[in-house]
Amino acid sequence: MTTFFPMNGGDGPYSFSKNSQLQREVLDGAKGMVRDAIIQKLDIKIMLSSSNTIRIADFGCSVGPNTFIAMQHVVQALKDKLLQVTNSTNNIPEFQIFFNDHVINDFNTLFRSLPIDRSYYAFGVPGTFHGRLFPSRSIHFAHSSCAIHWLSKIPKELLDEKSPAWNRGSIHYIGTSNVEVVNAYVAQFEKDMEMLLNARAEEIVEGGMMVLVTPFASYTRLMNFFGSSLMDLVNEGTLDESLVDSFNLPMYFPSPEDMTKVVEKNGCFSIERMELTYPKSKLVEEADAKTLMINLRAVLEGLIINHFGSKIAEEACARTILKSEEISTWIKANYEKSCQLFVALKRK
Repeated sequence: MTTFFPMNGGDGPYSFSKNSQLQREVLDGAKGMVRDAIIQKLDIKIMLSSSNTIRIADFGCSVGPNTFIAMQHVVQALKDKLLQVTNSTNNIPEFQIFFNDHVINDFNTLFRSLPIDRSYYAFGVPGTFHGRLFPSRSIHFAHSSCAIHWLSKIPKELLDEKSPAWNRGSIHYIGTSNVEVVNAYVAQFEKDMEMLLNARAEEIVEGGMMVLVTPFASYTRLMNFFGSSLMDLVNEGTLDESLVDSFNLPMYFPSPEDMTKVVEKNGCFSIERMELTYPKSKLVEEADAKTLMINLRAVLEGLIINHFGSKIAEEACARTILKSEEISTWIKANYEKSCQLFVALKRK
């Protein structure tokens, strides 16, 4: 069954718009690399030969101001690239930016945070980013930050109690010693990326680019602390263990080798830059566990409530926040492992 649960909407205390500092750090950490990819690798003359409008798509835009900040950086880099190529500020093309997310995403909160400077058009395009969304050869630059790791669905093997990949007592593949669980996640990631790359290959013009950024690796391991809170409730008799066993987070965080494999198999894109980076994170550096866990709640609460109900979701989130001291100790011990993956692809 396909699962789509967007980030918490609105502007309340557990909304994503109020609790997305870490995602902002991811964007800030990748800003220079996005600019370098545009300046050094984008074939802007080829793109403008067929259109005087540059169309940009941000896949998985979520809610809040982060996506607009990222797009402002992209637009400025594109303008600088145009100036570099034409050596003139005349005839600057029009920019159209499309913000994509799930159909039930809170687009109202998203567009309320639209900057006052509306020098480009903004359109909301609901729908999963794995499949087709735009006309053929219509997009010049595609951007996805902190969304590419979301799977289109839970691997089916994890839903079968008789399968070797039945993930008993865990909610993710990170931290498990069960190789079948890991393989099931990898296989689903490869299927989803095949669909995504095929869709973007149809939509992106020749010479156009797609940039993908994943979150901090150490941040993703915080999900294990939430899983331990669920198991605490199981041990206390408050929660049925079968509910935990059947709950798996639909996320896979690819390695450079994973990405290289799927891109080369697709054959429509060249890898212009791919690397693990180690940007500074104020939240991670200060081991601000409470803020990080509230951020995680803003991301996952809809998914958790759907499976466990609101009462268990509230209790598990609260208990995880109470583990702040333990989490902070873990963060400090693993700070140097805090990395993210940056990928820049060009349409052949």
